[in-house]
Amino acid sequence: MKKSALIAMIVVSVILSFIADAVAAEKPRIGILRFTNNTHASWWNITSGDELQDMLIAELAGAKAFSVLERKELDAVISEQKLGASGLVNKNTTTKIGNLTGAKYLVAATVSSFEEGTSGKTGGVSLGGVSLGGEKGKAYIAVDLKVIDVETGEIVDTRTVEATSQSSGYRVGLNVLGFSGDYGTKAKTPVGKAIRGCIVEISQYLECSLVKGKSDSCMKEYDEKESKRREKTKGSIDLE
Repeated sequence: MKKSALIAMIVVSVILSFIADAVAAEKPRIGILRFTNNTHASWWNITSGDELQDMLIAELAGAKAFSVLERKELDAVISEQKLGASGLVNKNTTTKIGNLTGAKYLVAATVSSFEEGTSGKTGGVSLGGVSLGGEKGKAYIAVDLKVIDVETGEIVDTRTVEATSQSSGYRVGLNVLGFSGDYGTKAKTPVGKAIRGCIVEISQYLECSLVKGKSDSCMKEYDEKESKRREKTKGSIDLE
């Protein structure tokens, strides 16, 4: 009798272990909406929203923390451009998305700030009509995130994610018989690096918030970043 009870307990323990492993292995299913833009960034065009959306989908899929919807899966249910632009989600709409795709969350992202600057020549020299000087570039981008629960249609998380990139290069100037030319070559593109950095940061934040949980130590780091961002923004406002 005791032997049978012991065997039963072992079997139950094994089953519970398999169930726990299956639950732990289940990844949240997430859908990424088309990015929108509230800035006057010169690089933004009609395809940029789709391109940033695809970049984030690829980054999240590569991180393997989520089961990520393909864009066509959302297209089959709703006009993602309209949904992303409004920033508002109807409960009936999100419920339908969840029923048809199995998605748990939708993520809406808006480029809310962009700055780009290039410093002039530094440390330049000139010899025989040819001038050589250094150049530095800098780019900053901020993206506002909204995480939407597809079951309730409620916004369950918001966060502003930032990235800054700098690079240096060189500029060559030529002046021959009164004709001059200016040829610039940059070792790296700050704008592209800032965008990529922001996409990576968004992916890591979503994993921290939606997979690891808000009580995880990683959230402390993001809360500190958010606090610094708010203080910086507050300090830049001239109150008279």
